[in-house]
Amino acid sequence: MNYKTRYASPVGRYLLTSDGENLTGCYLENQKYFPEMAEFEEKDLPIFEQTKNWLDAYFAGEKPKISELMLAPVGSDFRQNVWRILCEIPVGQTTTYGEIARKLGIKSGQAIGGAVGHNPISVIIPCHRVLGADGSLTGYAGGLSAKRYLLALEGIDLPEQLNLF
Repeated sequence: MNYKTRYASPVGRYLLTSDGENLTGCYLENQKYFPEMAEFEEKDLPIFEQTKNWLDAYFAGEKPKISELMLAPVGSDFRQNVWRILCEIPVGQTTTYGEIARKLGIKSGQAIGGAVGHNPISVIIPCHRVLGADGSLTGYAGGLSAKRYLLALEGIDLPEQLNLF
């Protein structure tokens, strides 16, 4: 069985999903790749309470550790490898699609972009910390304004022309 609940944040409402024990999704409502809700039952679960506390701390400017949550994103081995690398990016730092590709020993930044874009646990698995090779805010399933907000919250200085709230 799959379960769901909602979380209100400064960038919009998130849908949290779980398999009953682990967090399987953290989706900004109306983002790309939003899951079909017919298969989810509304339920209070300890993992949802833990996730909401984690998100409260994050949006308050704290630096909660990803390891505090039991995460179980569903995806191919390749995507799992990319998401593991995302989890290594410290709060307040960024990387590029190309840098992730080099870490995995592949040449295609586009393949990395596909895996990053399909991250089912956004914010917690920090896909917003991935930028284009030139530092541009390319792509974010939740929208570029949300990405700008999250980066600014983490104290990442953006070039003036990109910092358009």
